[in-house]
Order: sequence, then C-alpha cells, then structure tokens
Amino acid sequence: MRGREEARTGREDSAPGPRDGTRNTFVPRPTGTHTPRGFGSTAASYTWAMRVALDTVSKRFGSEVAIAPTSLAFTEGRTSMLIGPSGCGKSTLLRMIIGLVAPDDGRVLFDGRSPERADWTALRRRIGYVIQEGGLFPHLSARDNVALMARESGWSRERIDERIAALLPLVHLDARQLDRYPMELSGGQRQRVGLMRALMLEPELLLLDEPLGALDPMVRYELQRELRDVFDALATTTVMVTHDLAEAAFLGHTIVLMREGHVVQQGSIDELLGSPAEPFVSRFITAQRSHLEALR
Repeated sequence: MRGREEARTGREDSAPGPRDGTRNTFVPRPTGTHTPRGFGSTAASYTWAMRVALDTVSKRFGSEVAIAPTSLAFTEGRTSMLIGPSGCGKSTLLRMIIGLVAPDDGRVLFDGRSPERADWTALRRRIGYVIQEGGLFPHLSARDNVALMARESGWSRERIDERIAALLPLVHLDARQLDRYPMELSGGQRQRVGLMRALMLEPELLLLDEPLGALDPMVRYELQRELRDVFDALATTTVMVTHDLAEAAFLGHTIVLMREGHVVQQGSIDELLGSPAEPFVSRFITAQRSHLEALR
C-alpha cells in the first residue's frame, strides 16, 4: 500500500505571500468585488489554506468519554485522514473543528486563535463542510443548493454564475444537472453537488465526514480519484473522516488512527505499516485487508 506523494505539483511555486491584517481575523473577505485566487479569474484552484490545531480538547457525553484530552495539528495545505472503529470519536473531533460540538475543555485554534461565540458565523464562511449524500435541501434545485450561501453572503448573480462555471469541471458535473432536484440525482451526483456547495465560497479549510460511505463500490472508486484531483488542485487544508484504510492512504498525506477517544498513532501509511505504535494498529490494518487478498 502506498501513500500520497510528499509534494504536490506547483504548490511551492504558487504559495501565497505573507497574510495581510484581515487574514489574522475571522472576518471573511469583502463581498462587493470578486478577488479571485490561483490561476485566473474563473479558476477553481487556489492556494490559501488555514492553520488548524486542537489544544488538549476533550468531550464527554454523560459518563461516556467521546474524546480524551487530545492535541493535534493539521498541516496547512495538506490532507489529513481521521480513521478508526465506529464510535472512536473521529466524527466528534471533526464536529468540534466546525463548532457543531463544543469541547468540555481545551481549545480549537484557527490560524493560532481560538474563536469566540460571535466569531463563528464569519469563520464558518471560510470552511467547507461535506457529509454523506451531500446534505442537500430537497426542496431546492442542485443549483440553488450550491448558490445558497453565496447569495446569503451578498454575492452578485454574475459572480455566482462565474464561480459555478469554474467548479463544474472540477467536480465532473454538467450544468444541466444543476437544474434537477436532489431526488432526481444519483448518489454520486448528489455527493458532487454537496462538494460544489462546500467549495462555493472558496474555503481555506475543507472538512468531510465520510462523504463516500453510502456509495456503491464502483461509484466510490470513481469519486475517490476525483476527490484526490480536487485536493491536489485546491491545495487547501483538508480533514476527512473515513472507515476505509485504503481510502485514507490514497487520499491523505497524514493518517490519524483513533480508538475509544484517543489518538493511537499519527503518520503516513508507511509509518503505520512499518512502525505500529501498539498492537492495535497492526490488528486494525489486518482487519482492513481484503478477503480477496487472503485468497490469492
């Protein structure tokens, strides 16, 4: 099993310069004018990324420990995969990052700062969030789902149309499919629309909670390849939850293996395979190996 390449094509050459004053606050960029990033005014690719860290965060639900005191830093501009058995706390950790679950103790840091309650509205507009089946509103067309937050943020019709046109080839959708309602789309198409919506505001942080878990194997395989292309094109900080070790190795630069609210090991797939931190790591990897492989 092979992990991600250590560097992505063109990332170092296109890295942004020092952040200006607004980049150290949670306030989004002004919406009056379009200030595109990356490879041109209609490009869907860009290189700004948010620094995210967890500082001794913990969480209990009643008497159950969901997250033991945990400190993690997610590498800026890289893809980190949270993986582990059901109930290990990986989705809770992701929801802490986006503010849907508040830690009992500790801090979630964005670009070195811990947000106050009043900061979250602005902060969430800098974060893209994708869940299974896309989490689309059934009464809105795919296009209206994608454009919803852009309209709420005061984007002009021209800017919205420009951004949608830039994203369509990135997620492998046809413009005509956006006129359909979610129930008229396949599972893979709904997931692509959900990804478009998450990318619409040009986020600096992308969070994905098992986005491919409900798809059949062939569609899942296709979308894994497409997601990897998206991650490479965007060069943004990405954190994704999955149950699938092969998926984690294929998509991620770093794998964070969890068990019972604890981080057991963090590193590349080669490090997990070659230097397991404890016997559980080896057992988890063995359990993930295909039965077909055992029959060869």
